[in-house]
Amino acid sequence: MALLEFKYQVSEETRVVLSSWNNSNSLCKWNGVTCGRKHKRVTALDLGGLQLGGVISPSIGNLSFLISLNLSDNSFSGIIPQEVGNLFRLKHLDMSFNFLGGGIQVSLSNCSRLQGLDLFSNHLGEGVPSELGSLTTLELLYLGRNKLEGKLPASLGNLTSLRSLTIARNNMKGEISEDVARLTQMVELNLGVNNFVGVFPPAIYNFSSLKYLYISGNHFSGSLRPDFGELLPNLQELNMRGNSLTGVIPTTLSNISTLQKFGIDDNNLIGSIPPSFGKLRNLQLLLIQSNSLGSYSVGDLEFMVALTNCTKLETMEIGHNRLGGELPTATANLSTNLYHLDLGINFIYGSIPYDIGNLISLRSLGLQENMLTGAFPTSLSKLFNLEGLNLMSNKIFWRIAIFPRQPHSVRHSIFAQE
Repeated sequence: MALLEFKYQVSEETRVVLSSWNNSNSLCKWNGVTCGRKHKRVTALDLGGLQLGGVISPSIGNLSFLISLNLSDNSFSGIIPQEVGNLFRLKHLDMSFNFLGGGIQVSLSNCSRLQGLDLFSNHLGEGVPSELGSLTTLELLYLGRNKLEGKLPASLGNLTSLRSLTIARNNMKGEISEDVARLTQMVELNLGVNNFVGVFPPAIYNFSSLKYLYISGNHFSGSLRPDFGELLPNLQELNMRGNSLTGVIPTTLSNISTLQKFGIDDNNLIGSIPPSFGKLRNLQLLLIQSNSLGSYSVGDLEFMVALTNCTKLETMEIGHNRLGGELPTATANLSTNLYHLDLGINFIYGSIPYDIGNLISLRSLGLQENMLTGAFPTSLSKLFNLEGLNLMSNKIFWRIAIFPRQPHSVRHSIFAQE
């Protein structure tokens, strides 16, 4: 009866996928329904990705033996029924990618066996209930891409089994509580695109198991600890873009041998780019543009030589800084996997290394608004994948004859920058 009531709250035009839900079929053979072997009670309901509409019936709370409930990737609207809190055996709850509104029901804290709670990409508002801090068996908590407001409850520090927390793309504010430091099992933390403030959260330095850290698009300030790379040695992806961080890039970042993607662009960093980055043999993405790195002088680009050791590098953006000096000839020896290179809006002078055409995977090259001189390297005619080339505001000269085999569209995009 509970399932039939659920069915009739589904919009009529999408209900057809539940046609097997009728009295002529055994309950345990209904689409998406799993029963226990002994008692034949419903233990799992998996309706993910069926594009169901309508609202979620409160009758769902009568499925008292339910262990797993998956309603993800549908078009349910309305609110999360508070009766879901009656499902005390529930371990996995996934209502992601719907249009659910209202707030996160406090009654969910009654589901004391929950290991995974996924409400990602809905229209949920209000705050994160502090009562969720009582779900001490929780390992995964996904609340991103909603309309949540207020501060992150300090009670979340009680979730000591938590391995993944995503609260990105909301309207959260305030500082990150020190209580969060107790989440020492954390592997993934995503706080990106909110309104969090304060210094880089000291609590995060306790997460030595952390592999994925995203805090971009907030208002974090202050400098990073010099021993950053020693405290977080297992990072694979580190995204701190679009904050107000100051100070220098810690040289200990080069100790994170597992680091693949690093973004700290659009901050207020000063100092040099550490040549020790050349130790990051797994580095694929390096985004450090739009800071105040460099000193307008010779030596600012020495790190480029070291980066030739990063043979997996695919994207490097270091534009809009204060980098001076000449481009090392070793620039032409960067990874052959490199497809995007942006050095624009700096103070680089001299000529473009002749053999830059060795970067055979390049799709875009930005050298605009520097002080480059000399002839345009004819070796660029080897870059058959090149889609964009920006050389504006330099003093480079070239002849069209050097591009006899380039596609017309690419030639046009090059000379449009003249």
